[in-house]
Amino acid sequence: MNSQSLLASVGINIGLAMVILFLFSILKKQPSNAAIYYPRPLSKRHPITFPPFSLRRFIPSFSWIPRAFRVTEDEILQTNGLDALIVIRLFKFGINFFTVCSSVGLLILLPINFGGQPASSDSYRSMDSCTISNVKTGSNMLWVHFMCLWFISLYGLHLLYREYSEILVKRIQQVRNLRHRPDQFTTLVREIPVCGEHKARGCCVDHFFSKHHPYSYHSYKMLYDGKDIEDLSARYVHEKVQGLRKKCEGKKHGKESDDCRDDLLKITGLEEKLEELCRKIRQLQSEDMLKGKPKDWFQAMLLVLWCECRIQELPVAFVTFKSRWGAAMAAQTQQHTNPLLWITEMAPEPSDVSWRNLSIQYKILPVYKIGVILAATVLTIFFAVPVTAVQGIAKFEKLKKWFPPAMAIEFIFHYLLDSTLSLRYGDVSGTGLSSVVTGYLPSAVLKGFIYIVPFAMLGMAKLGGSISKSKEEIKACNMVFYFLLGNVFFLSLISGSLLDEIGEYVSHPKNLPSHLAALVSSQADFFMTYILTEGLSGFSLEVLQPGLLIWDFIKSRSYCRGKEKDLYLYSLQYFRIIPIVSLSILIGIVYAVIAPLLLPFLIVYFFLGYAIQDVYETVYDTCGTFWPFIHHYIIVAIILMQITMIGLFGLKSKPAASVSTIPLLLLTIMFNEYCKIRFLPAFRSHSIQNAAENDELDEKSGEMDHNFDKAIEEYRQPCLVPASFTQSDSSLYQPLITSW
Repeated sequence: MNSQSLLASVGINIGLAMVILFLFSILKKQPSNAAIYYPRPLSKRHPITFPPFSLRRFIPSFSWIPRAFRVTEDEILQTNGLDALIVIRLFKFGINFFTVCSSVGLLILLPINFGGQPASSDSYRSMDSCTISNVKTGSNMLWVHFMCLWFISLYGLHLLYREYSEILVKRIQQVRNLRHRPDQFTTLVREIPVCGEHKARGCCVDHFFSKHHPYSYHSYKMLYDGKDIEDLSARYVHEKVQGLRKKCEGKKHGKESDDCRDDLLKITGLEEKLEELCRKIRQLQSEDMLKGKPKDWFQAMLLVLWCECRIQELPVAFVTFKSRWGAAMAAQTQQHTNPLLWITEMAPEPSDVSWRNLSIQYKILPVYKIGVILAATVLTIFFAVPVTAVQGIAKFEKLKKWFPPAMAIEFIFHYLLDSTLSLRYGDVSGTGLSSVVTGYLPSAVLKGFIYIVPFAMLGMAKLGGSISKSKEEIKACNMVFYFLLGNVFFLSLISGSLLDEIGEYVSHPKNLPSHLAALVSSQADFFMTYILTEGLSGFSLEVLQPGLLIWDFIKSRSYCRGKEKDLYLYSLQYFRIIPIVSLSILIGIVYAVIAPLLLPFLIVYFFLGYAIQDVYETVYDTCGTFWPFIHHYIIVAIILMQITMIGLFGLKSKPAASVSTIPLLLLTIMFNEYCKIRFLPAFRSHSIQNAAENDELDEKSGEMDHNFDKAIEEYRQPCLVPASFTQSDSSLYQPLITSW
């Protein structure tokens, strides 16, 4: 890619970003868009003031940008939780790290790269003149790159250690601040055996924990396969109504028309009675009713209906304890000599529970996990086709040489442009077309393809048997990150090298190995355009929410005309934001020494990322469980940078620099292992010390009994929740309040 293509990409992305942000600043001032841009304060009944109708409401302004940077971490922590703060800290990490790397790269490495070889027309038209590939083979200036590699690596490890330490402290504080949450008193128990005496699992839970945890055990709640409740009620209503309607249709006109009218009234009354009956059945579907006796004939009838539903008891229960210390001890110890029985772990908070997966037997969970891995692998393999096509666009000049139909496509574009522009701009149009095709189009097409990948991976993760939605998102984060690493990063290198390999093999077959190695740095220009598209256009569209604007316009002009608007409040999409931002960090780290000109674009990318904090809401808070995975992604990036530089130093005939980089690689791996020992256990479970300290705080304030008494009532299975026939029809707000 030449400098004209890069400038075309910069111009297009900056132009699109400015237009999008102008539109956002105008649309945000319109009261009709309050449900889209102010859903969080409206959901909390906070009033929103808009400027009076005047020309001022249609003048773009960017006052919201500095306002976003004035939000403190404590405000984000209090409003959205630690998980949302971690996303903000990820952007801050990128800003801090790449600001220093940019200073080193632009002031030290870029002049060395640019002046590495004598000036030539070909090199100066290409972006390779700004990369390490422009440095002479065997030059002693490569030792400057070696020292910068050590500095950047050690600085990155220092920032990672500092972030890990600070987030761990915030995690402990957040757990203390949220010590009233029921999940700190509750343990999820799976693979509960059937009691031999009573042929039920509920009494077995009570006997087991009363015996082995006599001082801390409080109560339990069994889970049921309650799908047949709605099926039975719906089938009963359907059969009765269909019978009466057939009877009404079979009657003739005349005297029997009055009977038909009576049947219609019976249908209406029967449906109302059955709805009321269904509501009362759900109210009485509790442990107290099943273990106790019915109080009257009506409850006895409901109990019969409950038995007819054939509700099966699942081998899963939520067990609450009288202290956090007791819950932590039960969750972190093996309860039985058979490790496949009485499996315990800390329960997720009620809004985080994935109820559908609790019915999956623990023994067959590996089958679900293997199936998800295979499905993700197949998707990754098939995605190689569009990535290769994107690189074909990026290598447009070589594509015309080896694929003649591409020349016909270029001719058609030239003809269309020449027919609309004056003849004196003919040459400019051709140059501009090539610049747009090779500079902007590849990254835009790739961005469009990978947009659907996180949602597909989340759908797969939901089938993996995780007990909580947060674990599903963490699995999706891992799958999306490695998908992007394999397809967007490695496959872009391989496919870009493949097209060059064809031409080099024909002209200079002996130089093929060295040429292939040199192409590692030649893809820097493509990743520059990718960062530009992802950062400038991508984050700008994230703020604008064009999909919601179009959907709201359609609704307000059709079936929701005149109705009160629903709030478009969605949960923060960790599964999409974290891996995509981590990939950008990986690209920046790998190319920090190779192509330092890329780094300033990354700083702009991370600054724009701050704007997303007002777009989404948080549904649950895992108190920072996402950070160990982010730490792992960044470690992978640093190791890739070091391995790449070992190869490049060897290619540049500096074996001493390659050998001297190996200790740095080993140091990075040792640092990662130390962090696993030092920090990771505190993120996987709650320490007994912190649990005991939080118990002491509750005992001093007199809140202990109240907290563990209400804990078990918070875990209400959806099929046992009383039916509500006055719910809003809104499906847009549903993801925040659904139990599934």
